[in-house]
Amino acid sequence: MYCRKRIFIRCFYILMLTFGLLGIASHIIAQNNTRRLAILIDIKGGIGPATADFFHRSLKQATEKKAQVIILQLDTPGGLVTAMRDIIKDILASPIPVIGYVAPSGAHAASAGTYILYATHIAAMAPGTNLGAATPIAIGTPGGSSPEKGNEKKEGAKKAPAQKTAAEKKAISDARAYIRSLAQLRGRNVEWAESAVDEAESLSAEEAYKIKVINIIASNIPNLLEQANGMKISVRGETQTVNTANLEIEKVEPDWRTRFLSVITDSSVAYILLMIGFYGIFFEFINPGFIVPGVVGAISLLLALYAFQLLPINYAGLALILLGLAFIVAEAFMPSFGMLGIGGGVAFVIGSIMLMRTDAIGFGIPMYLIIAIAIVTIAFFLLVLSIAFRSRGRPIVSGREAVIGKRGVVNVSDKRMWVRIEGERWQCKSDVPLQDGDEVVVERLEGLFCVVKPVEKK
Repeated sequence: MYCRKRIFIRCFYILMLTFGLLGIASHIIAQNNTRRLAILIDIKGGIGPATADFFHRSLKQATEKKAQVIILQLDTPGGLVTAMRDIIKDILASPIPVIGYVAPSGAHAASAGTYILYATHIAAMAPGTNLGAATPIAIGTPGGSSPEKGNEKKEGAKKAPAQKTAAEKKAISDARAYIRSLAQLRGRNVEWAESAVDEAESLSAEEAYKIKVINIIASNIPNLLEQANGMKISVRGETQTVNTANLEIEKVEPDWRTRFLSVITDSSVAYILLMIGFYGIFFEFINPGFIVPGVVGAISLLLALYAFQLLPINYAGLALILLGLAFIVAEAFMPSFGMLGIGGGVAFVIGSIMLMRTDAIGFGIPMYLIIAIAIVTIAFFLLVLSIAFRSRGRPIVSGREAVIGKRGVVNVSDKRMWVRIEGERWQCKSDVPLQDGDEVVVERLEGLFCVVKPVEKK
């Protein structure tokens, strides 16, 4: 009876402790839910798949925390058009107002950054920043030369404009319509938006504010929130009044996934991973069972293919790279007086140049990297080729023929001559008479016999 009472008392204490902890947890959660937050997302550098993924997950996190506003701080030279459109889709679908802010002083929102700034509910810039140059050739569409600057003064004789290809005309027309629709949606300067696409024009923060490209010039985030407070905006078709008073600013930091994705989707890194994958599988192929090269090569190759799936690559360029590598390998195994090696080197370099289907800043493969890897690859297989040629004149060191040139001592038994070489006992014969104990050297093999001759004594 006493034991049962003690058990009931203990259960009661445990139950009370559990309820107490639940109460404390509920209070903490309630306090967190009542926090008024402004989520800060800082985007620096080229806009690529990792950037779009980071923004999407940050937006989801801000929605879960019921943030009042999202501040998208930009400092970018541009990027890939696919990543840019993904970010803009997220902004347009966001239930939370997104304030685009080009900062700090000295930053810029060029090319893709201009489109993103136009898509935000409120556009702001810090003093000493600029935006523009939104011609689509510069934001990750194929081909073409760099656009001419449209803000040059028309003085004297003008050069005839370069003829645009049909693909360039289509890209520019599509980009013009896209940025026009964003400008009309947000009630901003449509005429300048189109000139930023057609003529690659750029504006300073002050100029952008004067012609209503942006809504606010703010030197810092507190000043930005102060000016944005009370502004009326349209969020998913509904008019809202922005309330930014007494907000706590919480910055979203990139996690390991974003950093990892950012590294492997770098064009140069993806290119190097492709080469590591090729070399790893090649070494495993010529030396089966070593395992390490095969494992490293397979992982690197899969990572490279994943990165290429996210990047705008030219598959003809990738095919030329693989064809070039195949030719170089073939040269090492079946020499063709250098024709396969030269053809492979040319195909490899041309394919590497063609590989990235974009002129976006930060997403091309540097020429020095292409040349360096091409030289290393060709030099390696030339070394393999030279070793193969040198080995032709050497005696065979494996199999039955390995005994040729080796010495041994003759043993006569039952009218048969035997010789022990490298631990093996061979029946032998000779063109000259031999006696038991004579030292001999193997000349050649005839079936199961080795032909020997006596060692000349000095």
